[in-house]
Amino acid sequence: MQIIRVEDAVGTVLCHDITKIVPNEFKGRAFKKGHVIVEEDIPELLKLGKENIYIWKINEGKVHEDQAAMRIAQAIIGPGIRLSEPKEGKVSLIADYQGLFTVDENLLVQLNMIDEIVIATRSNRRPVREGDILAGVRVVPLVIDDHKLQTVETICVAQPIVQVKPFQKLTVGIITTGNEVFKGRITDKFGPVVKKKVEDYGCKVLNHIIVPDDAGQISGAVNSLVKQGVELILTTGGMSVDPDDVTPRAVREAGAEIITYGAPVLPGAMMMVAYMKDIPILGLPGCVMYHATTIFDLLLPSVLAGERITKPMVARLGLGGLCLNCEVCRYPVCSFGTGA
Repeated sequence: MQIIRVEDAVGTVLCHDITKIVPNEFKGRAFKKGHVIVEEDIPELLKLGKENIYIWKINEGKVHEDQAAMRIAQAIIGPGIRLSEPKEGKVSLIADYQGLFTVDENLLVQLNMIDEIVIATRSNRRPVREGDILAGVRVVPLVIDDHKLQTVETICVAQPIVQVKPFQKLTVGIITTGNEVFKGRITDKFGPVVKKKVEDYGCKVLNHIIVPDDAGQISGAVNSLVKQGVELILTTGGMSVDPDDVTPRAVREAGAEIITYGAPVLPGAMMMVAYMKDIPILGLPGCVMYHATTIFDLLLPSVLAGERITKPMVARLGLGGLCLNCEVCRYPVCSFGTGA
């Protein structure tokens, strides 16, 4: 690269974006790469602190920051992601649709261990919406050795590093258990909360069955919903250790496999995950009824993305599994459950 005085730069082509920063007001691109500098630009460049600019001919084996960022971005993306144009040497990765954003954390670390490579993502396994920015990619210098980019591309050839798994709009069956609700002593306030959460993801509640704390009737409700063709079963109530709380036993007696009963998440420790063949059954603890965000909000996106919940998946939720009960809940833009 050759350094040239700004006053001598009229007629030359700017080889990189120049950023303008006004504290508390603006940060962005003032001059774009490829801009032909004219006389009127000189005072503005000087105000930006640019008394000299770079002019160069890229040598063989070197790649400009814009092209480098684009190559890295193209190497790491999987389904459900589109790329922005390079701006100030950075490429943004943007969600194409609503879904579960996932990151191969081990490969991400491997890539960021390469000198001068920068890949920053949002938290792993988070629900995202169309248009959300998922990651930013850039290199540190203005030009970078091509062999470093080739290393990135080789690492990523087998599988994408980041992707968005689309949510499925499942048909849902809800089973509310409890003598107090079944006998009309209290109004069911649990079912409506759960119904809204799944409907917010585009799912449809096919049937809502209310049964007493009776293992036989709970098992019958599970099998009834399976015969009706539901794709997800949610049970509310009967998940604690009281003698009348028999939901986990009833689900097992219905023929389901219990994957886990209990989770290292607060709120949500009494969560149950089971499967009736391929149909997930989530036993929801009482906290789901009155906490804004619980383990249900951590696991539901994975279920809707078509993943099969395993015990190790639940165990990993312990890192970040303590909800901080913020005055205003900002989930999923927070640390809750980020260890998954």
